[in-house]
Amino acid sequence: MRNSLLLGTLVLGTAVSAVAQQTRQLQGRVLDGASGETLPGVTVVVKNTTTGATTDGDGRFSLAVPATGDVVLTFSYIGYVPQTVNVGSQTQLKIALKSDEKALDEVVVIGYGQVKKSDVTGAIVSVKEEDLKKVPSANVMETLQGRLPGVDITRTSGSAGSGVNIAVRGNRSITAQNGPLFIVDGVQYNSIQDINPNDIQSMEVLKDAASTAIYGSRGANGVIIVTTKKGAAGQPRVTVNSYYGVTDAVYYPRVSDAAAYVAQKREANRTTGTWSSPADDAKIFTPLEIQNIANGVSTNWMDMLLRQGVQQEHQIGLSGGSDKTKFYTSFDYFNEKGLFRMDDLNRYSIRFNLDQEINAKVRVGLQSQLTYFNQNRRRDPTNQANKINPLLTPYDEKGNLEVFPNAGNFINPLIDEQPGNYQNNVRTTRTFTTAYASYQILPSLNLRSNLGLTLSNNRTGIYQGANTLDRNGSVAQSSYGTDFLTNWSWENILNYSKTFGNHSLTATGVTSLLTFNTENSTAQGRNQLLDYQGYYALANANQQVGINSGYVDSKLISFTGRVQYNFKSRYLLTLTGRSDGSSVLAPGNKWAFFPSAAVAWRIIEEDFMKDLSLVTDLKLRASYGRAGNYDIPAYSTQSLLVRIPFAFGETSSPAYAFANRIGNKELGWELSNTLNFGLDFALLNNRLTGTVDVYDTRTKDLLLNRVLPATTGYSVVTENAGRTRNRGIEVGLNALAIEKDDFRWNVGLTWFKNKEEITELTVSGNDINNRWFIGSPVSVFYDYEKIGVWQTDEADQAKQFGQKPGQIKVRDLNGDGRITATDDRKVVGTTVPKWSGSFNTDFSYKGFDLSLQLFARVGQTLNYEYNGFFDPQGIENSSVQNYWTPENPSNDYPRPDASLSKSTLRNALYGTTLDYVNGSYAKLRAATLGYTFPVGLASRLHMSSLRVYVQGKNLYTLSHIDNYDPERGGAITTPIPRVLTAGINLGF
Repeated sequence: MRNSLLLGTLVLGTAVSAVAQQTRQLQGRVLDGASGETLPGVTVVVKNTTTGATTDGDGRFSLAVPATGDVVLTFSYIGYVPQTVNVGSQTQLKIALKSDEKALDEVVVIGYGQVKKSDVTGAIVSVKEEDLKKVPSANVMETLQGRLPGVDITRTSGSAGSGVNIAVRGNRSITAQNGPLFIVDGVQYNSIQDINPNDIQSMEVLKDAASTAIYGSRGANGVIIVTTKKGAAGQPRVTVNSYYGVTDAVYYPRVSDAAAYVAQKREANRTTGTWSSPADDAKIFTPLEIQNIANGVSTNWMDMLLRQGVQQEHQIGLSGGSDKTKFYTSFDYFNEKGLFRMDDLNRYSIRFNLDQEINAKVRVGLQSQLTYFNQNRRRDPTNQANKINPLLTPYDEKGNLEVFPNAGNFINPLIDEQPGNYQNNVRTTRTFTTAYASYQILPSLNLRSNLGLTLSNNRTGIYQGANTLDRNGSVAQSSYGTDFLTNWSWENILNYSKTFGNHSLTATGVTSLLTFNTENSTAQGRNQLLDYQGYYALANANQQVGINSGYVDSKLISFTGRVQYNFKSRYLLTLTGRSDGSSVLAPGNKWAFFPSAAVAWRIIEEDFMKDLSLVTDLKLRASYGRAGNYDIPAYSTQSLLVRIPFAFGETSSPAYAFANRIGNKELGWELSNTLNFGLDFALLNNRLTGTVDVYDTRTKDLLLNRVLPATTGYSVVTENAGRTRNRGIEVGLNALAIEKDDFRWNVGLTWFKNKEEITELTVSGNDINNRWFIGSPVSVFYDYEKIGVWQTDEADQAKQFGQKPGQIKVRDLNGDGRITATDDRKVVGTTVPKWSGSFNTDFSYKGFDLSLQLFARVGQTLNYEYNGFFDPQGIENSSVQNYWTPENPSNDYPRPDASLSKSTLRNALYGTTLDYVNGSYAKLRAATLGYTFPVGLASRLHMSSLRVYVQGKNLYTLSHIDNYDPERGGAITTPIPRVLTAGINLGF
C-alpha cells in the first residue's frame, strides 16, 4: 500500500512538473499607436484557445503561453484595429494599436441589416448601452422617456410592474392599435418589459416609412429594434449590477379633512335653509359625527392605505469565449412593492446567447430568454377612500376593523387588506428563443435563416370575499383563468454586398412566415363556502358557476426586397418593397404592397465643403413610403355566434344568436403614407451634432369600429373608413460643451411637435357619440365651455337659463338664449400636447459623474379625476375647492346644495366642465450622482471596474395642478411614485 502511494505521488509530481515545463510566462504592455497612451481593458487571447487576459489600468498584462511551438496572440479593443502578433521566443511585448476609423463611424442597426450612421437615409434614432444605464428601470422604455425625438413615452400608472404608453409620431389609427413594433434580435417580441436593460447592447427607433416599410404591415406605428449583448473572445468577463430603492407618493392630492367636510355639509344645508348655525348640527349630523366633531376626529383614509414602497434589481452577467465560440448569459431578479399593500411584483429572468463558428462559411447561434412573473394586484381603493366620511374611523373601540363604519353605506376602504379576504394573483412564464444559421455562399453573398419561438403561459386567480370593495356585502366570488400563447416566426434573409470602384451596392431579399396562436379558458363561481379555498376548488361554489374557453389563430406571410446604392459615400439611395398577406383580413383584400424610396446627399463630401473646417458633417435626407396596419381582432370578417339564455315555457334550452359585432366581408388594410425630410449635421469637429426631421403622414382606410343602429340587431362593425393626418417637426441636439483632462460636460436637447387630426370619417361626418371630430386629434374632450359661476348681480340673467347664483355658467355658443347639447358643446381640449421636449446634461470630473434629465409636455388637457370628487350635498367627502358662497363669490366651483345630487350636478348642471384642466408640466425626471473608482484601485480589489451611485427619479414636477403629477393623465388612482435608489456596478 505504501509503495502504491509513493508511486502515485511520483507520477503526479512528474505530471505537474511536465505541465509547468510546458508553459512560460509572457508579459507585455499595450499602447495607443498615435498618442502613446496606455490602453486599459484590451483583450489579449492566445489564438485558437480560450487562454487570455485583459490589460490593467497601466496597459499591462501577464499571460501563461505554451513553452514550445508557434504562439500567436490577438489583441482587440473597441475603436482599434485588431492585431495579431507572433510571439516567438519573446518574453516581453510592447504593442501599439492603431485607431480604426471605420469602427469610429457608428454602426446603426436597420431592418434585416446594419449600415454606418453616415450612410443612413431614413429617420432613425440610435441609443447605445451607456444611455440605457443612466436611469435604471424595470422597463427599458421608461429609461428612454424624453430622450427620443418624436417618441412620446408616459407611465400608465404607479402600480407595481405598470407599463408605459408609447406613441411614435402621434396616433394614426382610431380603433386599431397605435403602439410600435418591437424587434428583439431580429424577431418580433412585444413583451419589452421582459428584457433587462443590462442585457441590451443597442436600440434603434425607426420612424419614417422609408425605414419601417421593410416591416410592411407591422411597421405602420414605428419600429423599435433591440439588440442584446453577445460574448467576446478572451477570458470570461463578469458584470454585477444592483440597486435598491424606496418609493413614496410625493405628488398626491388630498381630499377634505374633517373640518372642511363639516364646513361644506353645513353650507350645503344652509343653501336649502336646513342649517343656519352650529345649533342646527343635530339636523344634519349623526350623534357619533357630532361627538367626533367635538373630539377633533379627522381620519385621513389615504394615509392609512399608502405606504413606502420598494424597488430593487440585482443582475449578474457572464460573457466570454474563443475565436469560434462566444457566449453571453445573465440572471436577473427584480422586485417591486407598490405604494399600496397587496400590490407587489417579482420578476426572474435568465438569458443565454451563443454564437458558434462552424467553419469559415457557416455560423450558427442562439438567443434565448426565460422570464417568470409572480404578481399580486389589488382592487384600487382610492375611489372609496377619497369619498368616505372623514368623521368616521376604521376601527371600533376594541380595535376591530369595522366593515361598514358607523353602520353607514360605505364599506371600509381597508377591508380588502384583511387576511384571506381578497386575492388577485397573476403568474406568467414566457420563453423567447431565436436560433439562426448563416452561410457565407460567396464573399459578397450571405444567406441567413432565423427561427423564433415565443411561448407564454399565464394564470390569473381572483378571490373576492363577501365583505370586499367589489362584493360590498354580497356573496363571495372566485375566478380562475389561463392563457397560452404560441408565436412562431421563420425568416430567410439573402444579402448581397459588393463594391465596384466608387459604387457600392447592397441587395436584400427576405421571406417571412409568422403564426400567432392563443388559447384561453376561464371558470368562475359565487358563494365559495370555504374562504381558504380561494380561487381553487371552484366546483364547491354553488351559485352562477360558469366556464368558457377561446381559441384564436392568425398568420402573416411576407416577401421583401431592398436595394441600397452608394456612390462615393456622397449620394445614397434606398429602395424597398414588401408584400404582406394577413389571414385576419377578408378574401381578396388579404394582400398589400408597401413600397418606399429614400435618398440622401452627404454634402460634406462635396469639394466646395473642404475649406469649411467649422462643418464636419452635413447630410440632407428625403424619403417617401407606405406602411400598413391590420391590428384588429381576428375573425372580424366573420359574424360569430354566442349562446344566450332561452326557455320553452319553464324548461331551459340552449339558444344562439349573432354576436354584437357583424362580420365585414370586404375588410382590408389600413394604409399610411409618409413624406419625410431630414438634415443631419456636425460642427466644430463633432462637438455639436444634431438632427432635424419634418414629416407628414396621411393614413387612409382606417380600421374603424362603426356603431350601428339598434334596429340592425348588431352593435358594431369594423370597416375601412376615414382618414387621419400627422404632421410634425423633430429636433435633436447634442453638444460636448467642455472636454479637458479631468472634466467633461455634455448637453443633450430634444424637441418635437406633432399635429394630429382626423381629416375624414364616414359619410355622416363627425361622430359625436365616439367623440371623433374632423380637424381634431383622435382623443379629445367634447363638452360645454365653463366661463364661471353665476353671481348674485346676475340672478335675472341666470334665471333666463333656468339657473340661479352659485351655479355653473357655461357659454351660449350660438347666442340663442338657450343651452342645448346639440348647439352649445365644443372640443374643449385634447390629451395630445402641443409640443414635448427634454434637456439632459452630464458632468464628469475625475471619477465623479453627475447627470440630470428634465422632461416637459406642454399644451395638453387633462380630465382631472380629483375635481370630480365634489358632492354638492356634502354626504360624500369632496376635493378641496374654492366653492361659491354669498360671502365668497368665487368663479371656481358652484355652491354646495343639499337638494342637488352629485349626478344631477354633473349631468344636468354642467358639473363635468369642472374636470378639464391645463395638463402642461415639466419635471426633473432623474438625477444621478456616481463615482467610478480608479482602475488601479479596482484591480487591487480583483475587479476591472467599480462604480457606485445614488439616484432620484420623479424628484420635482412643475405644473398648474397642485400636488399632482400630470404624467398620470388625470387619474388619481395608483400615483406615480418618487424613487430614491442606491446602486453599484461591478466588473471582473
